[in-house]
Formats: sequence, C-alpha cells, structure tokens
Amino acid sequence: MTMMRKLVIKTIKLIIIVEIVILSSYFFISHVFYANLQIASLSSFLVILGSAYAHKKMVNSQVLQKNFIEDRDALDVIDDPYGLYEEKEEDKIQDVDFKAVIKEERAKIKTLDLKTIKEGAGASASLFRVVPYLFLVLGFIALKNNEILEIAVYLPSILLGIVVASISSKSLSA
Repeated sequence: MTMMRKLVIKTIKLIIIVEIVILSSYFFISHVFYANLQIASLSSFLVILGSAYAHKKMVNSQVLQKNFIEDRDALDVIDDPYGLYEEKEEDKIQDVDFKAVIKEERAKIKTLDLKTIKEGAGASASLFRVVPYLFLVLGFIALKNNEILEIAVYLPSILLGIVVASISSKSLSA
C-alpha cells in the first residue's frame, strides 16, 4: 500500500468514528442538536482540510518552480545549524551607507502588479477553499431559516471539526 493510500484510509476511519458519535446524538439527544452538531463540525472540518490542501498545493508548486530564497548553503547549515557563529547585524551597521540601504529596501518592496494579483487570487479562490466556506454559510442560513439554529450547540461544534481536521491535515503534510 502506498503512503498516500494509508493516510486516506486513516482519515476515513477517523471521520467514520466521529460521524458515529455525531449520529448517536440524534438518537440520544434530539434532531435539533444533531443538525447543529453535524453542520457545524462538517463545515469547519471541510474549511480546515480544504485550506490545508490548497496551501500544500501552493507550496509544492512554489518548490517545483524553485521560487524560494535560500539564505544559507547546505554546508553552512551542517556546520552551524543554529547560526551561532554568524555575524550579527550590530557588527555590520557601523560602516553602511544608509541611503544605499534605503534604496535597496525600496527596490525589494513588491508593488501591486498583475503577477502578484494572479498569485494571490489563485491561492484564495481555490475551489478547496471556496466550496467549504460556501457550505458553512449555506448550512448556517439553512439552520436559521428552519428555526433550529442553537448557537450554544453550533459554536462548540465548530471546535470538533477543527480538531478532527487538524489531526487529518497533519497526516496530509507528511
């Protein structure tokens, strides 16, 4: 079995266990409690998991494009992994032309151009992020319109989805 398949099976088992607990609330407590618990936990689960997956995809694409800055070379990291022997900033400041530093820093500032807008919009408008938020909003509206929204149940139920998604997304980042 591949590593990804094991992670998917582990996540599915976790979801099934949580769903059994949620379903038991229907039989032992009430259908209103069940509806609030189910919608809140599922929507927060999908939001967290979708955001984690979209972030992982974005990071992987940046790594494949080699669009990152590496400050230290590999040998330096091996010799001094914590940067204990590096020159401190206070030592460098004594003989620096401040006008040149200011010009250099201004050149580094990203301006709002089409490329940066495209990168930001692509990450935030991912279907893995938009669909769970849509589910969250529509679920909340459905509960409110059917007059079964119980805020005292709904808000803590969001925490359940966050915990389950955090556990699942940790396996995603492996």
